[in-house]
Amino acid sequence: MTQDELKAMVGRAALDYVAPGEIVGVGTGSTVNKFIDELGRIKDRIAGAVSSSDASTARLRALGIAVFDCNDVGEIAVYIDGADEIDGQGHMVKGGGAALTREKIVAAQSRRFICIADESKLVGKLGAFPLPVEVIPMAAQRIARQFAALGGQAMPRTRDGQPVVTDNSQHILDVHGLSIDDPLAFESSVNQWPGVVTVGVFARQKAQVCLLGTLDGVRTLNFG
Repeated sequence: MTQDELKAMVGRAALDYVAPGEIVGVGTGSTVNKFIDELGRIKDRIAGAVSSSDASTARLRALGIAVFDCNDVGEIAVYIDGADEIDGQGHMVKGGGAALTREKIVAAQSRRFICIADESKLVGKLGAFPLPVEVIPMAAQRIARQFAALGGQAMPRTRDGQPVVTDNSQHILDVHGLSIDDPLAFESSVNQWPGVVTVGVFARQKAQVCLLGTLDGVRTLNFG
């Protein structure tokens, strides 16, 4: 099976966690796009969605799925999103699609986080994937120096020679060379640095379940 087929497989499997009549939290990225396409098939059974990015919102609305603002709903039953890395405790690195801040907001508002990913995303320790950090632009160089003191190399994310601008009008640093031994402590520490909007370690908002696409089918990991 191709990676694309593995993503489609876990996108279909995630429908089992969507209850009729509920508002569904929807993440961002290529794997989530497969889930959104599947969600379109059952759109008449759900009340709508809360989206973590402009891109996902556009895809949902194109399928005729109502999209609500976080402030207009209460607790969300389930949040479905991918990961750039996930470890054996459900801690993740996220933000490859530059939507990490809104992803963390929707995850915090949801009772359960269901991660959907192909098996290449499962790691023993977080840090091999460059860590995305959303930052206020005027603080970018100082934050890069703080990561350098930890042994990381922070590079501004660019597209066509220009900084990538998030849906929140901020910039992204991608930090290479980290080895994150304690995700919860690392997230808590970096989030306190002035100018950091969100660090892409999801330890406080970790996954309770991961649906992992493998050549043998969907493997379900439960983290509690």
